[in-house]
Amino acid sequence: MSLPARAFFLASLHLALALLASCGESAQSTTPLDPPDQLGAFAVGHRAFTAVDEARNDRELPVDIWYPTDRGNADTFEHTKYPLAGAIGLESEVALEEAPVAEMPNQILLVFSHGYDGINTQSVELMEALASHGFVVASPSHTGNAQGSSDDSFDEAAANRVPDVSFIIDQMFARSDDPSDPFGGRLSEAQVGVVGHSFGGMTALGMAAGWAGAEPDPRVRAIAPISPVVDPDLQSDTREGDNAGFTAEQLAGVTVPVMLIGGTEDVNVPIGNNAIAFEELVNAPVVYKVDVIGANHTHFANVCSIGNLLLDLGFSQEAWPALGAEDLLEPYEATCSPDVFSIEEATRLQNLYVVAFFKRHLMNQLGYQQYLSTDFAATEPAIDLSVR
Repeated sequence: MSLPARAFFLASLHLALALLASCGESAQSTTPLDPPDQLGAFAVGHRAFTAVDEARNDRELPVDIWYPTDRGNADTFEHTKYPLAGAIGLESEVALEEAPVAEMPNQILLVFSHGYDGINTQSVELMEALASHGFVVASPSHTGNAQGSSDDSFDEAAANRVPDVSFIIDQMFARSDDPSDPFGGRLSEAQVGVVGHSFGGMTALGMAAGWAGAEPDPRVRAIAPISPVVDPDLQSDTREGDNAGFTAEQLAGVTVPVMLIGGTEDVNVPIGNNAIAFEELVNAPVVYKVDVIGANHTHFANVCSIGNLLLDLGFSQEAWPALGAEDLLEPYEATCSPDVFSIEEATRLQNLYVVAFFKRHLMNQLGYQQYLSTDFAATEPAIDLSVR
């Protein structure tokens, strides 16, 4: 399909979806659709706090939260600066620091889980997109398995992941129950979603399948694992542990909608992992497998934004190790060079499918099902979609 024809098709589809929504298949699908690969109707607020789990030896979890706020706040609040190292931070063009939470009840909570030894702000473009579409997104830093705090073994880190996410759900619901809290009266306790990348993708799977000794959390009603390890034989690194993958029995226990996303050029966690999960999630009501053609493992994180910031500040790549950014060198070269798959396109596609998935399966906005169809995927040259 030529670019002009594709643009006309997409514009027509957006119009058709809006008309469909206005006709109303349900009370929640009467609102005109916001295209899921663009920012939604809300401005985005950001806050951070530290949650302390007294039941687990006062385990401390730093948490970032993105949430919808009124557009009128854009001229009042400063943009968020996500800290990286020392005074260096990545300034958001979208998120407004400590803006008031939009005064809507029953906002839906999502929890994002970061990668192995990663940072909880690794996918801020996705977090901001989801918040602009009306979701509250909490992203914990998994202490012991995060940048600057990486003392846990593989199995210790795995054992903490599901309890961490369940605890953050507890904390956010407790805040919603407190009338004096900024999130007081804001959250729905009927629907929760979990999304994560790499080891965080395994966490998302574990929230519905059970993992590393933890039972699934019944409050979680939809999951979006991005590049998770399912079969330990299909990973390139040397980390090993008893919980390095999922059994067929665990996957058969998943009974919520699932979206699997991965890149066809991922050599760290090959996309064959998603193919196995797609076949073995036999009791999930619906499973989407989104293969992004040309993307690698770090196309689903913001390595390019961080690397470009360092370069703009005058730090050459030779200086990155002294800044503690040596681990950024290889993924930056593989992901951000002009001759590889576009990071902007990878970000757009990730946002499109994750937003549409949660809009459809947690907000019950039925019009977004069109974006989850093979017909729509045929208009996206870099997408190979399977649905079961």
